[in-house]
Amino acid sequence: MAKFGYHASHEQFKPSQLLQFAQTAYHAGFERVSCSDHFHPWSVRQGESGFAWSWLGAAMQAVPLNFGVVCAPGQRYHPAIIAQAAATLGEMFPHRFWLALGSGQALNENITGDRWPGKVERNVRLKECAEIIRTLWTGETLTYHGLVKVQEAKLYTRPEVPPLIIGAAITPETAEWLGGWADGLITISHPYEKLKQVVDAFRRGGGKNKPMYLKVQLSYAEDEETALRGAYEQWRTNIFSSPVLTELHNPQQFDAVAKFVKPEDMYEYVRISSVSQRHIEWLQQDVELGFEEIYLHNVNKEQQRFIEVFGEQILPALVSERQISLQA
Repeated sequence: MAKFGYHASHEQFKPSQLLQFAQTAYHAGFERVSCSDHFHPWSVRQGESGFAWSWLGAAMQAVPLNFGVVCAPGQRYHPAIIAQAAATLGEMFPHRFWLALGSGQALNENITGDRWPGKVERNVRLKECAEIIRTLWTGETLTYHGLVKVQEAKLYTRPEVPPLIIGAAITPETAEWLGGWADGLITISHPYEKLKQVVDAFRRGGGKNKPMYLKVQLSYAEDEETALRGAYEQWRTNIFSSPVLTELHNPQQFDAVAKFVKPEDMYEYVRISSVSQRHIEWLQQDVELGFEEIYLHNVNKEQQRFIEVFGEQILPALVSERQISLQA
């Protein structure tokens, strides 16, 4: 049955704050933690971008939950380094870490100054990276010359059980493609029918019986106006289609494009409500679609109230539903 996690957004908060939020979320009843891995924020207003891998070591020591991160090997990161980083966390914290891989955005990856490939080439590179990481986790000495090059690399410190490699997808097309090689799926919240298309495509592509994770973008506050304002201020740069999100190169470009977004536009992309029952209903639909782990990202800045209210009202209601399902 589904477990509910807290999403730590490195683009919006200092790492020290996120560590406190993760600890608070654990004590409030959240069962998992996920985090982003960016070099730049989506907007100058967000204004942060801590190094996820440093934070993960500290957070996993401080909070006894399972953690996951979404990253994009192949340009900013060599896949051998990601294999080593994930293996180290897996050895230190057995069975508590998953790794999600995506094809990335120019916003983060283009800092290398290398050519930014098109989507088809990035997908080929991504699959190469996944195969390189898996091979290194076996202890094999690897030399590989493809879109990514590896020369006589051998990983000496390895976990007894390798982490899952989860594929990150936003569109049905990408979800179907990664269904055949990834250990599972992670996607973001969409309107129900679009989200169902992503789920169906993943299963059709080979993902049937593989785990599916969901990152939910929501904005909860004490009233609707505050929730909408918080979503608009912090997340209006993130609502564009994948071709836009992957091609813009810096936060200033995202801010420029987002000048045309109106506050009411946010309702299509973020679950905005001050009513607890509405959030419960949304999350129940996610569970019915088959998501096993659901990570809640409150996109506004009021994290403390969000954690408290969801811990007191929303998570208990969902756990009760889970218990009723088990008894049935």
